[in-house]
Amino acid sequence: MLSDLLSGFFLGFSLILAIGAQNAFVLRQGLRGEHVLAVCLACALSDAVLILAGVNGFAALTQTLTWLEPAMRCGGAAFLFVYGLRSFIAAFRAGTALAPAGGAPAPLPATLTTCLALTWLNPHVYLDTVVLIGSVATQFAGHTGAFALGATGASFLFFFSLGYGARLLRPVFARPGTWRLLEAVVGALMWTIALRLVLP
Repeated sequence: MLSDLLSGFFLGFSLILAIGAQNAFVLRQGLRGEHVLAVCLACALSDAVLILAGVNGFAALTQTLTWLEPAMRCGGAAFLFVYGLRSFIAAFRAGTALAPAGGAPAPLPATLTTCLALTWLNPHVYLDTVVLIGSVATQFAGHTGAFALGATGASFLFFFSLGYGARLLRPVFARPGTWRLLEAVVGALMWTIALRLVLP
């Protein structure tokens, strides 16, 4: 059961680690110290809802559609390969440092609206949580709860670490080279998971 939980945790963590609009927003809020708790909680709870939907939905579907699980594994591997390739390309391009904008703090409703829009209107979040995590969860028959708990725990750990740890990382993320290194690590993780999906 512990291995199932850890598998879910590392898959969820490696997927959410990819730099995107949502993560950049959380990082920016953390750097500015604005509504950090609300933003982190909104992102983590949204992930939890989507992960549970993916795990429960795919478990039911694969019982009646036997071809769906291997098809989704192959599709997930292809998606991860492209995702990883994109990260490697970004790692070798000239990057720019993250510079949080100045100005007056935005009100909480406006901040949460932006946060939820970046989460729920992003098609990648459905591919990552519902489709990919849901398809991988079918390999953990009888232990999907532990797998989902691990993936959900990764989301909570990541978002709260990113939001509240942002101030400590400000000097690091002021250098473009840090973003390139992170992209390279993400690419390697994506390709490793893709291989595990297609190899026996």
